[in-house]
Amino acid sequence: MSPVREVLASLATGAVEIHDLTAPLSEDTPTLVLPEPFSNLIDFRIEEVSAYNEPGPFWKHHNIHTGEHIGTHIDAPIHWISGREGKDVSQLDPARLVGPAVVLDFSAEAAADPDFLIDIAHLVAWQEEHGVFPTNSWLLFRTGWDQYGHDKQAFLNLDENGSHTPGFTAECAKWIAEELDISGIGVETVGIDAGNAGALNPPFPMHYFLLGADKYGITSLKNLDKLPTHGAMIVVAPLPIVGGTGAPTRVLAMVGKN
Repeated sequence: MSPVREVLASLATGAVEIHDLTAPLSEDTPTLVLPEPFSNLIDFRIEEVSAYNEPGPFWKHHNIHTGEHIGTHIDAPIHWISGREGKDVSQLDPARLVGPAVVLDFSAEAAADPDFLIDIAHLVAWQEEHGVFPTNSWLLFRTGWDQYGHDKQAFLNLDENGSHTPGFTAECAKWIAEELDISGIGVETVGIDAGNAGALNPPFPMHYFLLGADKYGITSLKNLDKLPTHGAMIVVAPLPIVGGTGAPTRVLAMVGKN
């Protein structure tokens, strides 16, 4: 049996399960809030065009209005100044949008400190315990932040000192971008950087180093607690927007049922 037929047979028998890692997209979806003088994207909005009525008697359809980086979405290299000569979202390599998923659980650390930053030492220690990260893999960082996805205030965790959500040190972002042979990273928070990453050097280092190294980032993931540490396969399916710096993205994981 060919490898593809094996996967299809496993899906048919239920030996392989599919978990949706995508947050539902609606007008209530929490979105990034940039301080002045920076401009923000528009929130997601759906507009009815017809609903089995005079404008469309046999069908229902809508217009949608949204920014590129709303809800579960992918960051393409051209999203950041360091990747400005790189690929737009329509040019992303399909072979790098499917691959091994590795789940790293830092939910206890994030619960104790919402400003928790993952450092190189955390990832080195993780590999010593669990093994090296596979080539072409996606590193998915579980922080438990998806539990706040229904509540914009809790999800962004904003106060007078900024947004308090977990992320990465500048040194760790650089190490991931330059030293690991991976396709990208995924997080449960609104962006691939920590909430207060604007204060790091460089500002927003995961954006700067990861996208500048032709790697990708996905945000606002959910259901990472349903995945094993190793052994799942991820499918990342963004809208191929020509010239797009990012796009709403459906993210699925295939997991063997043991």
